[in-house]
Amino acid sequence: MSKIQLIEVKEDILADNDAAAKTLRTALKNEKTFMVNLMASPGAGKTSLLLQTIRALRNDLKIAVIEADIDSVVDAEKIAATGIQSIQLRTGGFCHLDVSMVKKGLAALDTGSLDLIFIENVGNLVCPAEFDTGATMDIMILSVPEGDDKPLKYPLMFSKCRALIVNKMDYLSLSDFSMERMEEWVRRLNPDIKIFPVSCKTGEGINLWTDWLRANVQSHIR
Repeated sequence: MSKIQLIEVKEDILADNDAAAKTLRTALKNEKTFMVNLMASPGAGKTSLLLQTIRALRNDLKIAVIEADIDSVVDAEKIAATGIQSIQLRTGGFCHLDVSMVKKGLAALDTGSLDLIFIENVGNLVCPAEFDTGATMDIMILSVPEGDDKPLKYPLMFSKCRALIVNKMDYLSLSDFSMERMEEWVRRLNPDIKIFPVSCKTGEGINLWTDWLRANVQSHIR
């Protein structure tokens, strides 16, 4: 019986992606363009947060959005209805974006004229965390109805993000979600992460989040 040769493909794919992402990040920095990779589960409120954020920042910053979904253009249509340029990436089954997919979206934008680009990644707490998109910053959303134990189940996502948006705080009194317990688990993984409790429905906490993001973007593009 001949010997079977095992080839680790994933490591090569990730290494190539990371190298391309580093190059893209440098190019965007040179153009003074800040790109946010927004990740969350389906239904956590990615598009709702983007709509609130656009309202708060559109008078100060030039913004565009790259939407990613397995199918449909519904989220891109919601963004476009605000007058903000929106590009839809249809992944056709892929559960994440990598840098090559992001570059296809960027090719449809005049990145040099933009201050802030949002990537709304595919709804998933697993695969998107593994692939560097070339973004300046990774941000994630955890919604109260999902439960406070998600840092234990999906540690990579919580480990790599600069900020955590805890959305749907208006549900907090109706659940057994513990902010204290969740924060303790998150900070074990990522001590320096910024945490913003918000409600996209009521507007609670949105200003704290958008003020922090505005300051980061303005520092980056100066």
